[in-house]
Amino acid sequence: MKEKVESKLKSGFKGNVLLPGDAAYDDARTIWNAMFDRKPAVIAQCTDVQDIVKCVNFGREAGLVISVKSGGHNSAGTAVCDNGLMIDLSLMQRVDVDGKTVRAEGGCLLGKVDAEAQKHGLAVSAGIVSHTGVGGLTLGGGFGWLSRKYGLTIDNLDSAEVVTADGRVVNASENENADLFWAIRGGGGNFGVVSGFTFRAAEIGNEIFCGPVVKKFEDIRSYMQFHREYVRTFPDEMSVWTVFRQAPPLPFLPEKHHGQLVVIALFAYLGPEEEGRKLVQPVLDQGETLGEGLGMAPWPAWQSAFDELNAHGARNYWKSHHMKGIPDEAIERIREYVLKLPSPEADVMIAHMEGAPGRVPEDATAFPHRKTPFTINIHTRWRETADDEAAIAWARGLHQSLEPFAQGVYVNFLSDEGADRVRQAYTPPVWDRLVQCKRKWDPENLFRMNQNIDPKED
Repeated sequence: MKEKVESKLKSGFKGNVLLPGDAAYDDARTIWNAMFDRKPAVIAQCTDVQDIVKCVNFGREAGLVISVKSGGHNSAGTAVCDNGLMIDLSLMQRVDVDGKTVRAEGGCLLGKVDAEAQKHGLAVSAGIVSHTGVGGLTLGGGFGWLSRKYGLTIDNLDSAEVVTADGRVVNASENENADLFWAIRGGGGNFGVVSGFTFRAAEIGNEIFCGPVVKKFEDIRSYMQFHREYVRTFPDEMSVWTVFRQAPPLPFLPEKHHGQLVVIALFAYLGPEEEGRKLVQPVLDQGETLGEGLGMAPWPAWQSAFDELNAHGARNYWKSHHMKGIPDEAIERIREYVLKLPSPEADVMIAHMEGAPGRVPEDATAFPHRKTPFTINIHTRWRETADDEAAIAWARGLHQSLEPFAQGVYVNFLSDEGADRVRQAYTPPVWDRLVQCKRKWDPENLFRMNQNIDPKED
Protein backbone atom coordinates (compact mmCIF):
# COMPACT_ATOMS: atom_id res chain seq x y z
CA MET A 1 0.00 0.00 0.00
CA LYS A 2 2.76 2.45 0.91
CA GLU A 3 4.40 2.14 -2.51
CA LYS A 4 1.06 2.58 -4.26
CA VAL A 5 0.28 5.69 -2.21
CA GLU A 6 3.69 7.16 -2.95
CA SER A 7 3.35 6.65 -6.70
CA LYS A 8 -0.35 7.25 -7.31
CA LEU A 9 -1.69 9.58 -4.61
CA LYS A 10 1.09 11.75 -3.23
CA SER A 11 2.29 12.93 -6.62
CA GLY A 12 0.67 16.31 -7.24
CA PHE A 13 -1.49 16.10 -4.12
CA LYS A 14 -1.49 19.47 -2.37
CA GLY A 15 -2.82 18.36 1.01
CA ASN A 16 -1.49 15.94 3.61
CA VAL A 17 -1.27 12.19 3.05
CA LEU A 18 -1.10 10.29 6.34
CA LEU A 19 -0.21 6.64 6.83
CA PRO A 20 -0.29 4.50 9.99
CA GLY A 21 2.64 5.51 12.15
CA ASP A 22 2.72 9.12 10.96
CA ALA A 23 2.65 11.68 13.76
CA ALA A 24 -0.71 13.21 12.79
CA TYR A 25 -2.42 9.94 11.81
CA ASP A 26 -4.17 9.14 15.10
CA ASP A 27 -5.53 12.65 15.56
CA ALA A 28 -6.85 12.66 11.99
CA ARG A 29 -8.68 9.33 12.33
CA THR A 30 -10.32 10.28 15.64
CA ILE A 31 -13.96 11.31 15.28
CA TRP A 32 -16.63 12.68 17.61
CA ASN A 33 -18.09 9.30 18.63
CA ALA A 34 -15.49 7.45 20.70
CA MET A 35 -17.21 4.11 20.00
CA PHE A 36 -15.29 3.99 16.72
CA ASP A 37 -11.56 3.23 16.69
CA ARG A 38 -11.08 2.45 13.01
CA LYS A 39 -7.74 2.56 11.24
CA PRO A 40 -7.73 3.63 7.58
CA ALA A 41 -4.94 2.41 5.33
CA VAL A 42 -4.45 6.03 4.25
CA ILE A 43 -5.90 9.40 5.26
CA ALA A 44 -5.89 12.12 2.60
CA GLN A 45 -6.44 15.64 3.92
CA CYS A 46 -7.62 17.60 0.90
CA THR A 47 -7.13 21.31 0.29
CA ASP A 48 -9.29 21.78 -2.82
CA VAL A 49 -11.58 20.03 -5.27
CA GLN A 50 -8.70 18.68 -7.36
CA ASP A 51 -7.29 16.94 -4.30
CA ILE A 52 -10.71 15.31 -3.84
CA VAL A 53 -10.75 14.22 -7.49
CA LYS A 54 -7.34 12.62 -7.07
CA CYS A 55 -8.55 10.78 -3.95
CA VAL A 56 -11.72 9.46 -5.55
CA ASN A 57 -9.83 8.21 -8.60
CA PHE A 58 -7.13 6.64 -6.44
CA GLY A 59 -9.61 4.91 -4.16
CA ARG A 60 -11.72 3.60 -7.04
CA GLU A 61 -8.73 2.29 -9.00
CA ALA A 62 -7.17 0.70 -5.90
CA GLY A 63 -10.46 -0.97 -4.94
CA LEU A 64 -10.46 0.68 -1.53
CA VAL A 65 -13.38 1.37 0.75
CA ILE A 66 -13.80 5.16 0.87
CA SER A 67 -15.08 7.17 3.81
CA VAL A 68 -15.55 10.95 3.79
CA LYS A 69 -15.04 13.16 6.82
CA SER A 70 -16.50 16.64 6.98
CA GLY A 71 -16.95 17.23 10.70
CA GLY A 72 -16.84 13.58 11.77
CA HIS A 73 -19.84 14.25 14.00
CA ASN A 74 -22.14 11.45 12.86
CA SER A 75 -23.41 9.01 15.49
CA ALA A 76 -22.90 6.09 13.10
CA GLY A 77 -19.17 6.78 12.74
CA THR A 78 -19.24 6.66 8.94
CA ALA A 79 -16.51 9.30 8.54
CA VAL A 80 -13.77 6.76 9.19
CA CYS A 81 -13.17 3.30 7.69
CA ASP A 82 -10.94 0.34 8.43
CA ASN A 83 -8.19 -0.50 5.91
CA GLY A 84 -9.47 1.91 3.30
CA LEU A 85 -9.12 5.52 2.18
CA MET A 86 -10.42 8.27 4.44
CA ILE A 87 -11.00 11.49 2.51
CA ASP A 88 -10.62 14.18 5.16
CA LEU A 89 -12.06 17.59 4.22
CA SER A 90 -11.17 19.28 7.51
CA LEU A 91 -8.60 21.58 5.85
CA MET A 92 -11.29 22.96 3.52
CA GLN A 93 -12.76 25.63 5.80
CA ARG A 94 -13.20 28.64 3.55
CA VAL A 95 -16.46 30.61 3.81
CA ASP A 96 -17.35 33.44 1.42
CA VAL A 97 -20.31 35.78 1.89
CA ASP A 98 -21.69 37.73 -1.07
CA GLY A 99 -24.88 39.63 -0.37
CA LYS A 100 -27.20 37.04 1.17
CA THR A 101 -25.31 34.12 -0.39
CA VAL A 102 -22.92 32.03 1.70
CA ARG A 103 -20.53 29.59 0.08
CA ALA A 104 -18.91 27.08 2.42
CA GLU A 105 -16.28 24.50 1.57
CA GLY A 106 -17.09 20.89 2.35
CA GLY A 107 -15.00 20.67 5.52
CA CYS A 108 -16.53 23.66 7.29
CA LEU A 109 -17.98 23.40 10.75
CA LEU A 110 -21.17 25.28 11.61
CA GLY A 111 -19.26 27.62 13.91
CA LYS A 112 -17.10 28.82 11.02
CA VAL A 113 -20.14 29.51 8.86
CA ASP A 114 -21.87 31.35 11.72
CA ALA A 115 -18.80 33.48 12.40
CA GLU A 116 -18.47 34.66 8.80
CA ALA A 117 -22.20 35.11 8.17
CA GLN A 118 -22.65 37.07 11.40
CA LYS A 119 -20.23 39.75 10.16
CA HIS A 120 -23.14 40.69 7.90
CA GLY A 121 -25.99 40.01 10.35
CA LEU A 122 -26.78 36.77 8.51
CA ALA A 123 -27.20 33.12 9.43
CA VAL A 124 -27.71 29.88 7.51
CA SER A 125 -30.50 27.63 8.72
CA ALA A 126 -28.53 24.67 10.10
CA GLY A 127 -27.92 22.67 13.28
CA ILE A 128 -27.51 23.48 16.98
CA VAL A 129 -23.93 22.40 17.80
CA SER A 130 -21.13 24.57 16.41
CA HIS A 131 -18.64 21.72 15.89
CA THR A 132 -21.05 19.83 13.59
CA GLY A 133 -19.81 19.49 10.00
CA VAL A 134 -21.78 21.42 7.39
CA GLY A 135 -21.40 18.58 4.89
CA GLY A 136 -23.04 15.70 6.70
CA LEU A 137 -25.69 17.89 8.27
CA THR A 138 -26.73 19.38 4.94
CA LEU A 139 -26.76 16.15 2.95
CA GLY A 140 -29.09 14.54 5.48
CA GLY A 141 -31.50 17.48 5.63
CA GLY A 142 -30.41 19.77 8.46
CA PHE A 143 -32.63 21.46 11.02
CA GLY A 144 -32.14 23.76 13.96
CA TRP A 145 -33.34 27.00 15.55
CA LEU A 146 -34.03 28.76 12.25
CA SER A 147 -35.81 25.91 10.48
CA ARG A 148 -39.40 26.66 11.42
CA LYS A 149 -39.06 30.16 9.98
CA TYR A 150 -36.67 29.60 7.08
CA GLY A 151 -36.82 25.90 6.25
CA LEU A 152 -34.38 23.02 6.49
CA THR A 153 -30.75 23.47 5.51
CA ILE A 154 -31.49 21.74 2.20
CA ASP A 155 -34.37 24.15 1.58
CA ASN A 156 -31.78 26.94 1.60
CA LEU A 157 -29.23 25.19 -0.60
CA ASP A 158 -28.87 26.85 -4.00
CA SER A 159 -26.17 24.61 -5.44
CA ALA A 160 -23.35 22.22 -4.64
CA GLU A 161 -20.05 21.32 -6.27
CA VAL A 162 -19.82 17.52 -6.32
CA VAL A 163 -17.03 15.10 -7.17
CA THR A 164 -18.75 12.03 -8.60
CA ALA A 165 -17.73 8.38 -8.39
CA ASP A 166 -16.07 8.54 -11.81
CA GLY A 167 -13.95 11.53 -10.75
CA ARG A 168 -15.85 14.29 -12.53
CA VAL A 169 -16.55 17.68 -10.96
CA VAL A 170 -20.15 18.71 -11.54
CA ASN A 171 -22.44 21.43 -10.31
CA ALA A 172 -25.79 20.38 -8.88
CA SER A 173 -28.67 22.85 -8.77
CA GLU A 174 -32.23 23.22 -9.95
CA ASN A 175 -30.84 24.06 -13.40
CA GLU A 176 -27.87 21.69 -13.64
CA ASN A 177 -27.98 17.99 -12.86
CA ALA A 178 -31.34 18.49 -11.20
CA ASP A 179 -31.71 14.80 -10.35
CA LEU A 180 -28.43 14.86 -8.42
CA PHE A 181 -29.47 18.09 -6.69
CA TRP A 182 -32.72 16.47 -5.62
CA ALA A 183 -30.90 13.40 -4.28
CA ILE A 184 -28.22 15.18 -2.24
CA ARG A 185 -30.91 17.16 -0.42
CA GLY A 186 -31.67 14.42 2.11
CA GLY A 187 -30.06 11.36 0.52
CA GLY A 188 -26.81 11.71 2.45
CA GLY A 189 -23.32 11.13 1.09
CA ASN A 190 -24.39 8.41 -1.33
CA PHE A 191 -23.88 10.34 -4.55
CA GLY A 192 -20.46 11.96 -4.37
CA VAL A 193 -18.10 14.11 -2.32
CA VAL A 194 -19.40 17.66 -1.97
CA SER A 195 -16.50 20.11 -2.09
CA GLY A 196 -18.63 23.23 -1.68
CA PHE A 197 -22.15 24.34 -0.77
CA THR A 198 -23.89 27.59 -1.74
CA PHE A 199 -26.64 28.65 0.65
CA ARG A 200 -29.21 31.42 0.91
CA ALA A 201 -28.79 33.13 4.26
CA ALA A 202 -31.39 34.80 6.46
CA GLU A 203 -31.14 38.27 7.94
CA ILE A 204 -31.49 37.67 11.66
CA GLY A 205 -29.24 40.39 13.08
CA ASN A 206 -26.66 39.52 15.70
CA GLU A 207 -28.84 38.72 18.72
CA ILE A 208 -31.94 36.65 19.33
CA PHE A 209 -34.26 36.09 22.28
CA CYS A 210 -33.49 32.63 23.59
CA GLY A 211 -32.80 30.48 26.62
CA PRO A 212 -33.88 27.55 28.77
CA VAL A 213 -36.81 27.11 31.13
CA VAL A 214 -36.33 24.32 33.69
CA LYS A 215 -39.37 22.44 35.02
CA LYS A 216 -39.76 19.76 37.66
CA PHE A 217 -39.40 16.23 36.33
CA GLU A 218 -42.09 15.11 38.76
CA ASP A 219 -44.51 17.23 36.70
CA ILE A 220 -43.56 15.63 33.37
CA ARG A 221 -47.06 14.24 32.73
CA SER A 222 -48.98 17.48 33.26
CA TYR A 223 -46.28 19.64 31.68
CA MET A 224 -46.01 17.55 28.50
CA GLN A 225 -49.80 17.36 28.16
CA PHE A 226 -49.74 21.15 28.11
CA HIS A 227 -46.57 21.42 26.01
CA ARG A 228 -47.70 19.12 23.19
CA GLU A 229 -50.69 21.35 22.50
CA TYR A 230 -49.38 24.81 23.32
CA VAL A 231 -46.18 24.76 21.24
CA ARG A 232 -48.18 23.88 18.13
CA THR A 233 -49.81 27.33 18.39
CA PHE A 234 -46.45 29.09 18.08
CA PRO A 235 -45.67 31.32 15.10
CA ASP A 236 -42.88 30.14 12.82
CA GLU A 237 -40.52 32.60 14.52
CA MET A 238 -40.56 30.56 17.75
CA SER A 239 -38.74 27.24 18.09
CA VAL A 240 -38.68 24.97 21.12
CA TRP A 241 -36.74 21.80 21.89
CA THR A 242 -37.45 19.89 25.08
CA VAL A 243 -34.84 17.81 26.88
CA PHE A 244 -35.26 15.27 29.68
CA ARG A 245 -32.02 14.74 31.59
CA GLN A 246 -30.05 15.36 34.75
CA ALA A 247 -29.71 19.11 35.19
CA PRO A 248 -26.32 20.54 34.25
CA PRO A 249 -24.86 23.22 36.56
CA LEU A 250 -26.74 26.09 34.91
CA PRO A 251 -25.86 29.42 36.56
CA PHE A 252 -29.49 30.47 37.05
CA LEU A 253 -30.55 27.12 38.54
CA PRO A 254 -30.30 26.68 42.33
CA GLU A 255 -27.46 24.29 43.14
CA LYS A 256 -29.79 21.82 44.88
CA HIS A 257 -31.26 20.95 41.48
CA HIS A 258 -27.90 20.27 39.79
CA GLY A 259 -27.66 16.61 38.80
CA GLN A 260 -31.37 16.04 39.43
CA LEU A 261 -33.80 14.91 36.74
CA VAL A 262 -35.52 17.86 35.09
CA VAL A 263 -37.48 18.89 32.02
CA ILE A 264 -35.71 21.66 30.10
CA ALA A 265 -37.60 23.62 27.43
CA LEU A 266 -35.19 25.51 25.15
CA PHE A 267 -36.57 28.48 23.24
CA ALA A 268 -35.33 30.60 20.35
CA TYR A 269 -37.42 33.47 19.00
CA LEU A 270 -36.72 35.49 15.86
CA GLY A 271 -38.45 38.67 16.91
CA PRO A 272 -38.63 41.35 19.60
CA GLU A 273 -37.82 40.24 23.14
CA GLU A 274 -41.16 41.51 24.45
CA GLU A 275 -43.10 39.31 22.04
CA GLY A 276 -40.91 36.33 22.82
CA ARG A 277 -41.50 36.69 26.54
CA LYS A 278 -45.26 36.81 26.00
CA LEU A 279 -45.11 33.55 24.09
CA VAL A 280 -43.02 31.84 26.78
CA GLN A 281 -45.02 33.16 29.74
CA PRO A 282 -47.66 30.37 29.67
CA VAL A 283 -44.79 27.88 29.90
CA LEU A 284 -43.39 29.67 32.93
CA ASP A 285 -46.87 29.64 34.49
CA GLN A 286 -47.47 25.94 33.86
CA GLY A 287 -46.67 24.19 37.13
CA GLU A 288 -43.48 25.07 39.00
CA THR A 289 -40.52 26.63 37.23
CA LEU A 290 -37.19 25.80 38.87
CA GLY A 291 -35.26 28.43 36.96
CA GLU A 292 -35.02 30.22 33.63
CA GLY A 293 -32.23 31.80 31.60
CA LEU A 294 -34.23 33.72 29.00
CA GLY A 295 -32.84 36.85 27.41
CA MET A 296 -31.17 38.36 24.37
CA ALA A 297 -27.95 36.60 23.36
CA PRO A 298 -25.50 36.77 20.46
CA TRP A 299 -26.43 34.24 17.82
CA PRO A 300 -23.02 32.48 17.83
CA ALA A 301 -23.20 32.15 21.62
CA TRP A 302 -26.59 30.45 21.45
CA GLN A 303 -25.39 28.22 18.60
CA SER A 304 -22.50 27.02 20.75
CA ALA A 305 -24.37 26.85 24.06
CA PHE A 306 -24.72 23.06 23.85
CA ASP A 307 -21.25 22.27 22.53
CA GLU A 308 -19.88 21.07 25.85
CA LEU A 309 -22.81 18.71 26.46
CA ASN A 310 -22.01 17.21 23.04
CA ALA A 311 -18.24 17.42 23.20
CA HIS A 312 -15.90 14.98 21.47
CA GLY A 313 -14.58 11.97 23.35
CA ALA A 314 -17.66 10.21 24.74
CA ARG A 315 -19.30 7.03 23.52
CA ASN A 316 -22.61 7.77 21.78
CA TYR A 317 -25.54 5.77 20.48
CA TRP A 318 -28.69 7.39 19.09
CA LYS A 319 -32.17 6.10 18.33
CA SER A 320 -34.74 8.40 16.79
CA HIS A 321 -38.28 8.73 15.45
CA HIS A 322 -40.38 11.31 13.71
CA MET A 323 -43.42 11.44 15.99
CA LYS A 324 -47.04 11.70 14.88
CA GLY A 325 -47.81 13.15 18.30
CA ILE A 326 -46.98 12.81 21.99
CA PRO A 327 -49.95 10.98 23.52
CA ASP A 328 -50.18 10.15 27.20
CA GLU A 329 -48.80 6.66 26.65
CA ALA A 330 -45.70 8.08 24.96
CA ILE A 331 -45.18 10.50 27.84
CA GLU A 332 -45.40 7.59 30.27
CA ARG A 333 -42.83 5.55 28.32
CA ILE A 334 -40.45 8.52 28.27
CA ARG A 335 -40.95 9.07 32.00
CA GLU A 336 -40.24 5.41 32.81
CA TYR A 337 -37.03 5.30 30.78
CA VAL A 338 -35.69 8.68 31.90
CA LEU A 339 -36.06 7.48 35.49
CA LYS A 340 -33.45 4.85 34.65
CA LEU A 341 -31.01 6.88 32.50
CA PRO A 342 -27.92 4.71 31.87
CA SER A 343 -25.49 7.59 32.52
CA PRO A 344 -25.45 11.20 33.74
CA GLU A 345 -24.80 12.36 30.16
CA ALA A 346 -27.71 10.58 28.50
CA ASP A 347 -30.87 12.45 27.56
CA VAL A 348 -34.04 12.36 25.52
CA MET A 349 -34.76 15.31 23.24
CA ILE A 350 -37.99 16.28 21.49
CA ALA A 351 -37.93 19.00 18.82
CA HIS A 352 -41.06 20.74 17.64
CA MET A 353 -40.99 20.73 13.84
CA GLU A 354 -43.75 22.06 11.52
CA GLY A 355 -43.49 25.61 10.17
CA ALA A 356 -41.72 26.31 6.88
CA PRO A 357 -40.40 22.76 6.23
CA GLY A 358 -43.95 21.39 6.36
CA ARG A 359 -45.03 23.68 3.54
CA VAL A 360 -42.49 22.22 1.11
CA PRO A 361 -43.94 19.35 -0.99
CA GLU A 362 -42.83 15.97 0.35
CA ASP A 363 -41.33 14.96 -3.00
CA ALA A 364 -39.52 18.25 -3.64
CA THR A 365 -36.35 16.90 -2.02
CA ALA A 366 -35.17 13.54 -0.68
CA PHE A 367 -36.35 14.57 2.81
CA PRO A 368 -40.00 13.44 2.76
CA HIS A 369 -41.09 13.33 6.42
CA ARG A 370 -42.12 16.97 6.61
CA LYS A 371 -45.58 16.71 8.16
CA THR A 372 -44.80 15.09 11.51
CA PRO A 373 -45.07 17.64 14.33
CA PHE A 374 -42.23 16.34 16.51
CA THR A 375 -38.90 14.53 16.26
CA ILE A 376 -37.47 12.59 19.19
CA ASN A 377 -33.81 11.70 19.62
CA ILE A 378 -32.83 9.19 22.31
CA HIS A 379 -29.28 10.30 22.96
CA THR A 380 -27.29 7.75 24.92
CA ARG A 381 -23.87 9.05 25.95
CA TRP A 382 -21.39 7.42 28.31
CA ARG A 383 -17.66 6.92 28.90
CA GLU A 384 -16.72 3.30 29.65
CA THR A 385 -16.66 0.40 27.19
CA ALA A 386 -18.04 -1.85 29.91
CA ASP A 387 -21.28 0.17 29.84
CA ASP A 388 -21.91 -0.30 26.10
CA GLU A 389 -24.42 -3.11 26.38
CA ALA A 390 -26.58 -1.49 29.06
CA ALA A 391 -26.57 1.94 27.40
CA ILE A 392 -27.49 0.61 23.97
CA ALA A 393 -30.18 -1.66 25.40
CA TRP A 394 -31.74 1.32 27.21
CA ALA A 395 -31.95 3.36 24.01
CA ARG A 396 -33.36 0.47 22.01
CA GLY A 397 -35.95 -0.27 24.68
CA LEU A 398 -37.34 3.26 24.73
CA HIS A 399 -37.20 3.46 20.96
CA GLN A 400 -39.20 0.27 20.55
CA SER A 401 -41.79 1.39 23.07
CA LEU A 402 -42.43 4.55 21.03
CA GLU A 403 -42.84 2.84 17.66
CA PRO A 404 -46.68 2.98 17.74
CA PHE A 405 -46.50 6.78 17.70
CA ALA A 406 -43.79 7.11 15.05
CA GLN A 407 -43.63 7.73 11.32
CA GLY A 408 -40.17 7.51 9.79
CA VAL A 409 -36.81 8.73 11.04
CA TYR A 410 -34.38 11.58 10.40
CA VAL A 411 -31.43 10.03 8.59
CA ASN A 412 -28.86 12.21 10.42
CA PHE A 413 -30.03 10.78 13.75
CA LEU A 414 -29.47 7.16 12.71
CA SER A 415 -26.77 5.06 14.29
CA ASP A 416 -25.61 1.85 12.59
CA GLU A 417 -29.06 0.23 12.46
CA GLY A 418 -29.13 -1.72 9.20
CA ALA A 419 -30.56 -1.31 5.70
CA ASP A 420 -34.20 -1.67 6.66
CA ARG A 421 -33.98 1.23 9.10
CA VAL A 422 -32.29 3.42 6.47
CA ARG A 423 -35.28 2.87 4.19
CA GLN A 424 -37.56 4.18 6.93
CA ALA A 425 -35.94 7.60 6.56
CA TYR A 426 -37.78 7.84 3.24
CA THR A 427 -41.20 7.14 1.79
CA PRO A 428 -41.39 4.34 -0.83
CA PRO A 429 -41.62 6.73 -3.81
CA VAL A 430 -38.67 8.78 -2.56
CA TRP A 431 -36.66 5.61 -1.87
CA ASP A 432 -37.30 4.29 -5.37
CA ARG A 433 -36.18 7.58 -6.88
CA LEU A 434 -33.04 7.60 -4.71
CA VAL A 435 -32.14 4.11 -5.89
CA GLN A 436 -32.50 5.23 -9.51
CA CYS A 437 -30.25 8.23 -8.83
CA LYS A 438 -27.70 5.99 -7.13
CA ARG A 439 -27.65 3.69 -10.15
CA LYS A 440 -26.91 6.66 -12.39
CA TRP A 441 -24.36 8.50 -10.25
CA ASP A 442 -22.67 5.68 -8.30
CA PRO A 443 -23.61 2.35 -9.91
CA GLU A 444 -20.76 0.45 -8.23
CA ASN A 445 -21.61 1.85 -4.77
CA LEU A 446 -18.18 3.41 -4.32
CA PHE A 447 -19.68 5.72 -1.70
CA ARG A 448 -21.07 3.16 0.72
CA MET A 449 -19.63 4.29 4.06
CA ASN A 450 -22.86 6.13 4.89
CA GLN A 451 -26.51 5.36 5.53
CA ASN A 452 -26.33 3.46 2.30
CA ILE A 453 -28.65 3.36 -0.67
CA ASP A 454 -27.59 0.21 -2.50
CA PRO A 455 -27.91 0.60 -6.31
CA LYS A 456 -28.77 -3.10 -6.48
CA GLU A 457 -31.89 -2.61 -4.30
CA ASP A 458 -35.23 -3.48 -5.84
